[in-house]
Amino acid sequence: MAERVFGEIAGFPVGTTFPDRRGLHDSGIHRPLQGGISGSGREGADSIVVSGGYEDDRDFGDVIVYTSHGGNDPETGKQIADQELTVRNLALAKSALDGLPVRVVRGAGGDPAYSPASGLRYDGLYFVEDYWQEKGKSGFLIWRFRLVKEPATPQPPANPDAPAPAGPALRIDTLVQRLIRSTVLIQKIKELHDYRCQVCGERIETSAGPYAEGAHIRPLGKPHDGPDVLENLLCLCPNDHVRFDFGGIVIDDDLSVINADGTKIGALRTVPKHSVNKTYLKYHRRRFSPA
Repeated sequence: MAERVFGEIAGFPVGTTFPDRRGLHDSGIHRPLQGGISGSGREGADSIVVSGGYEDDRDFGDVIVYTSHGGNDPETGKQIADQELTVRNLALAKSALDGLPVRVVRGAGGDPAYSPASGLRYDGLYFVEDYWQEKGKSGFLIWRFRLVKEPATPQPPANPDAPAPAGPALRIDTLVQRLIRSTVLIQKIKELHDYRCQVCGERIETSAGPYAEGAHIRPLGKPHDGPDVLENLLCLCPNDHVRFDFGGIVIDDDLSVINADGTKIGALRTVPKHSVNKTYLKYHRRRFSPA
């Protein structure tokens, strides 16, 4: 099986059309010949097809409220059974947790305001911002996923071990200024630490698997201009991420974790394949203790 790719597929820009599912499969944009979700609960979802197959789907263009797989009558699109957060549905939930981009393809059967008149069309990258369970139109439990379109941006390096360019992270101006963060690096830092917080050691379990956050030590935004590299990243739980970002804790050069009141609460957890650059730790400390 080909390696799963999260993000753009070279040679197939946004707007590329396909006459049928075989052409779509061969391009690598969406490999399943029938299923609407491509992915696994362990890795995440790399692509979906929106084609009107579920009565509860809602397409607003840049925002899609997508109904997960299963429990519907393929002839009518009506729901006839409850859905479960397993297999491909779990893949979308995993993408929400890990911030992975999802390629969206629209088919001719979808909302006519946003869908092609015939065949299928690749419509770009979306991110799963939220997911939840509710009763659908037909009274059965369904899982719904809110996907939001990502404006076209330069892609970060695909290889997390490749040397990253020095200097500030790339930027692109949209309605607000967006920083381009490498989701590959964020994912790698979580995997290196087995989703355990480097401060408290907690590993948060959810219905879609473990959850953790990648935290930049020297922030990427102005005026900090920190680099998007592993040495500038920590794997943290949400609580310690907030504490770290707002100076509730700092980390000394000997990797001692220190509360805002100056008390030492332990040592930063480390793994052999991830080293933290002490220059970035010092920069972080100076933000909250400039003296």
